[in-house]
Amino acid sequence: MNTAIAFENVGLALGGERIYDSVDFTVGEGEFVCLLGPSGCGKSTSLRIIGDLLRPDNGRVLVNGRAPAEGWSEIAFVFQSPRLAPWRNALANVLLGVELRFGKAAARRSTDKARELLALVGLLDSAAKYPLMLSGGERQRVAIARALAVDPAIILFDEPFSALDPNTRGRLRAEIERIWLETKKTILFVTHDIDEALTLADRIVLMSNKPTRVLEDIRIAAPRPRNLNDDHALAAIKTRLQDLFHSLEPATTEDSPS
Repeated sequence: MNTAIAFENVGLALGGERIYDSVDFTVGEGEFVCLLGPSGCGKSTSLRIIGDLLRPDNGRVLVNGRAPAEGWSEIAFVFQSPRLAPWRNALANVLLGVELRFGKAAARRSTDKARELLALVGLLDSAAKYPLMLSGGERQRVAIARALAVDPAIILFDEPFSALDPNTRGRLRAEIERIWLETKKTILFVTHDIDEALTLADRIVLMSNKPTRVLEDIRIAAPRPRNLNDDHALAAIKTRLQDLFHSLEPATTEDSPS
């Protein structure tokens, strides 16, 4: 398996605070990897480094074998907030990423593809609706379609379901797993939810509190779709992850997921 993302001995300080202490992990081409860790440990910071929005103080990061400044065009982001343009309907929002990256002419040529992507996320019938007419889960589906529209090799998800209710989160987890199986994109998915990571990931990279380092790199071999309640091996991994979370210092109720 080729390596899509590599962090090699990455160190970072911001505002006099040491954020990363020799962070090392990889994401293979076509893998679904979850970065799991307590709030504030620097999970989202890794995505900004991959996107060339931050430069590490030492070590290096590679995106398909290149520095982030050269590889950023191969990635797309899905954020916690959908960040849709309220004056554009769902179809036009899907095309927005193409327009910004490749120009208006490319966006016009991509209209049929955008409709296909709305169908992929179950929203073709809502193509003409504006964001205020969509539910929170539907808006996030539009954001996922927008990320896919630029045909990235790698998609970076920054806790995209954390603001949604539990039922919607569950449906979107199943949706993103289906889309990943269909598109074979490389996914790096930031979360602080153990159940989410166990449901979605090929591997879980567990990060410590700051100064952050990688505590565990756990491969999840359970078949998909996964049922966390009936799989004893997954239950054992969940217990182990919960124990590791509780061992992190300083630990807080907010940082320790159920």
